[in-house]
Amino acid sequence: MSDLLTLRDIGAEGVAEILALSEQADLGRPLAGKGVALVFEKPSARTRNSMEMAVAQLGGHPVYIQKDEVGIDTRETAEDVARTLACYHQVIAARVMDHDHLTRMAAAVDAPILNMLSDTDHPLQGLADLLTIRQLVGQLEGARVAYVGDGNNNVAKSLAEGCALTGATLTIASPEEFQLAAPPEGVRQVVNPAEAVAGAQVVYTDVWVSMGQAEETARRNAALAPYQVDEALMALSDDAWFLHCLPARRGEEVEGAVIDGPRSGVWRQAENRMHSARGALAWMVGVRA
Repeated sequence: MSDLLTLRDIGAEGVAEILALSEQADLGRPLAGKGVALVFEKPSARTRNSMEMAVAQLGGHPVYIQKDEVGIDTRETAEDVARTLACYHQVIAARVMDHDHLTRMAAAVDAPILNMLSDTDHPLQGLADLLTIRQLVGQLEGARVAYVGDGNNNVAKSLAEGCALTGATLTIASPEEFQLAAPPEGVRQVVNPAEAVAGAQVVYTDVWVSMGQAEETARRNAALAPYQVDEALMALSDDAWFLHCLPARRGEEVEGAVIDGPRSGVWRQAENRMHSARGALAWMVGVRA
């Protein structure tokens, strides 16, 4: 059984296996009679629903756990939370504020740990993104992807790692202060959004202000205002598909006509959160394509 904390940890082979599993509707019942702990320090509509359904489709029983029920490093240490949950569950999945909690949990128990989101990485979103890009473009190798906006958040980081591992080409357009400090090899960072979008087959953005950044709202909105994905920017692409991990703020990072338009793939992308979660869970417990 394997942990899934970041895409870089599982490498190109792991990503390829999970994507292959994600496209199989019936993976049997490898979690039959087993529990999967779903620990949420941060709320999420897509993550909770996709994970609960994925566990159920694999025959398991998902248990939703709110942050105050475990109190990671307040009521109990991250290690003791993991040890307790491992008494009952085949897999422990957690959506946390601090990525270090996940690494400490993984070191403490044999039960596989799944990162449902941390401050540094969002591998489940990255897998859903890769699955969606492959479905929309036809392949990942050589697919031309542009990411516009805050390029230094967990979504952009996992997307960058996923593209690098699968051969997709990614250009991130962000102000210099919002760029990745250490982008994967082959990922290009630019300041001008038009440069990133020109010729792209997929254009991706995310909210400018994430959970826990409310005090930075004014500064972020001012710095990222020139990075709104609107129809004029999309017109520079190669008739690109638009993606967004959601929730979206129409009129801020994206124009309503784009996200609600005929080249928007956001609802397929949202559905793929369930399929990629099912593939990831199956891979973690030893199923192979």
